[in-house]
Amino acid sequence: MTAPSAPPSRGARLRGPSRLVGVDAARGLALLGMVATHVLSLETYDADGFSTGPSATALVAAGRASALFAVLAGVSLALANGGVRAPAGADLARARRGVAARAGVVALVGLLVGSFGAPVAVILVNYALLFLAVLPVLGWGPRRLVPLGAAWLLVVPVLLHPLRDALVGSGALPLSPGSSPSFASLADPGVLLGHLLLTGYYPVLSWAGFVLLGLGVGRLDLRRSATAGAVALAGLAAALGAWAVSAALLPLARPSLAVPLGFPLSGEDLATSLETGFYGTTPTTSWWWLAVDAPHSGTPPDMVGVAGSALAVLGVALLVARFARPVVWPFAAMGSMTLTLYSLHVFSLAVIAVYEYGGGAPPPEGPLYAAQVVGLLLVGGLWQLTGLRGPLEGLVASASRAARGPVR
Repeated sequence: MTAPSAPPSRGARLRGPSRLVGVDAARGLALLGMVATHVLSLETYDADGFSTGPSATALVAAGRASALFAVLAGVSLALANGGVRAPAGADLARARRGVAARAGVVALVGLLVGSFGAPVAVILVNYALLFLAVLPVLGWGPRRLVPLGAAWLLVVPVLLHPLRDALVGSGALPLSPGSSPSFASLADPGVLLGHLLLTGYYPVLSWAGFVLLGLGVGRLDLRRSATAGAVALAGLAAALGAWAVSAALLPLARPSLAVPLGFPLSGEDLATSLETGFYGTTPTTSWWWLAVDAPHSGTPPDMVGVAGSALAVLGVALLVARFARPVVWPFAAMGSMTLTLYSLHVFSLAVIAVYEYGGGAPPPEGPLYAAQVVGLLLVGGLWQLTGLRGPLEGLVASASRAARGPVR
C-alpha cells in the first residue's frame, strides 16, 4: 500500500469523505475524560471532610479515559498504515520506519511536557513506547491481532505479578510509580525504564495489549454500521463480564489484600482505593490482588474491563458520526489534534501549580474544568478553519513522512 496523496500540510479537515470522524470523536471524549481525572476530585466528601465514596468522575472516567487513548492509538496506527489491508513487503518496511519516527517525536514531546512539573501522570512517553512495541505485528490482520490483544490483557498482568514482586522486593525498583518521565529522568535510565515498562502509571508491558487490540479493530471495516455495532456490543460484553467476574471474586479476595508499608493509595484507605483506583499497579502481597477491578490497578479484570469500555465508546461514536455527524463534530475537532491540546492542558496545570506554590488560592475545580473544556472545544473548533493539522500533529506527521521515504 502506498501513502495517501493528500497535501502534506493538510489532513485534519473533518468534512473529508475519507476520514472516520467517529474515531476523532472518541479521541476527543478520551481527552475530556483525561482532563476530568486531572482536575476533578475522585472522591466525594461530607461536611466534615470525610470521604463518602467515589465521585462521578471516578466512576465514569478513571482508568477508562487513558485506556481509550491507548486503544485508539492502535486504531489510528491501522488507519494510517493500510487500513483494512495490512501493509506487506516494502510498504511494511516503510510503515515501520514511519511509526518509529512518530514514536521518537512523541517521546521527545512527552519528555518536554513531563518537565513542566504539572501534578499529573503524563502518558506521552509510554504512548511512544507502545508504538514501538507493536512494530513486529504491524503487518498482521484482525484475525490474529484481536485474539492476541485480548489474550495479552488477560495473561500478561498475571505473568508480571511475580516479576514486579521480585524486582521491588530486591530493591531494584521502588514501590512508588515515580514521577512523569522528563529530561531529568534520563539521569537514571534504569529506574526510568522500570517505571515505564513495569511499575509506573501506564506499564507498557501490560498496556501493549490495548494497542494490539486497537490495531486489530482498526483493520476491520469500521465504515460499516454493522461492524461499528458489533465493536460496541463486544466492548460492552467484555466490560460487564470483567466487572461480574471481579465482583464474584472480591469477597473471597478481601481478607488477603494486605497493603505493604509505603505503597501509595489513591484514596484514604484500601476500600476507597478499590473504587477510586491505584497508580498503575497493585501490591504483590497476594495473588488475590489479580481479582481486583479498580481503575489503574493493571489486573486482568481492570484491563479487560476498560478495553471493553473503550471499544463500546468507539463503536457508539462511529455510529453517531455516521447518522448524526454534527453531534460529534465538536468532539472530533478536539480529537483531530489531541497531542497539541493535551500538551496545552498539562502546561496550563503546571502554570496553576506554580501560582499555588507562590501562595495563590487554588481555583475551584468545577469552574476550572468547565474553563478547560470550553477552551479545548474553542481551540479545536477554530483550528479546523485553517484546514491544517495541529502544530504537534504536523510535526509528528512530517517526521513520519520523512522516515518513510519516497514511494518507489
